[in-house]
Amino acid sequence: MKYEVLSRGDALSGELADRFHRLAGERGLIRSATEPDVVVSIGGDGTLLEAFHLFRPSLGRVAFVGIHTGHLGFFADWQADELEQLVACMADSKPDGETRIVRYPLVSMEIHLQSGERIVHEALNEVTVRRREGTLVARVDLNDQLFEMFRGDGFCISSPIGSTAYNKSLGGAIIHPTLESIQITEMASINNRVFRTLGSPIILPKHHVCDIVPNPGQTLAITVDHLHFHRDDVVRIRCKVSDGKVSFIRYRPFPFWQRVREGFIQNGKEE
Repeated sequence: MKYEVLSRGDALSGELADRFHRLAGERGLIRSATEPDVVVSIGGDGTLLEAFHLFRPSLGRVAFVGIHTGHLGFFADWQADELEQLVACMADSKPDGETRIVRYPLVSMEIHLQSGERIVHEALNEVTVRRREGTLVARVDLNDQLFEMFRGDGFCISSPIGSTAYNKSLGGAIIHPTLESIQITEMASINNRVFRTLGSPIILPKHHVCDIVPNPGQTLAITVDHLHFHRDDVVRIRCKVSDGKVSFIRYRPFPFWQRVREGFIQNGKEE
């Protein structure tokens, strides 16, 4: 098995990365920065987001696993004191063993520019669309039909696995990550006799599309997970479920709703 490690860069994560390389070498695992089978993220959820975007061109063949040294670690299956156990699982894994690959849907965002160019991004958690200054004014189309006229702070378009991130803080629903869908959640919409919005998160299945058509003359602030950029030449932004998926490697069960409970309600302990 070929692997690569991405560390958050703090002292603990760096120490764990060094130990991982040493243990992996002893067990015959091969380090490959260009063609890994497994990418090990050591840090928090932000570290795994960085790993995802770094290896996004290789999503069809690479799987991710996380070691938690951050605050929440929603993506991580392993704790810092379980490093040796993880290396052993990777070294001993067999195609007919208990190792399981789970594949989760992503958000696809296609930005149409005034020049006619199209820029496509994929997000593991979410994309957001705001105006750089002031309130965003935009038409929202669902499946090429007018749905609403929006004025407010902006939109968060999340994947199912990203529904527990920024989307949750905006009042969006938590969606099981196996459901092929995206969620569009408004940010502080303004409702009056000119602008009327649903005011509720919308969940779209695969093959449905949402178009955000901003009024001309607005500079947009767009994020794709942790990446930020500004554009003043956007004609339309189309969001849908991506054709690609992200893969996580599971060496032991860790049910999604258990993650939610431990992450937001209780730390795995009964009161």
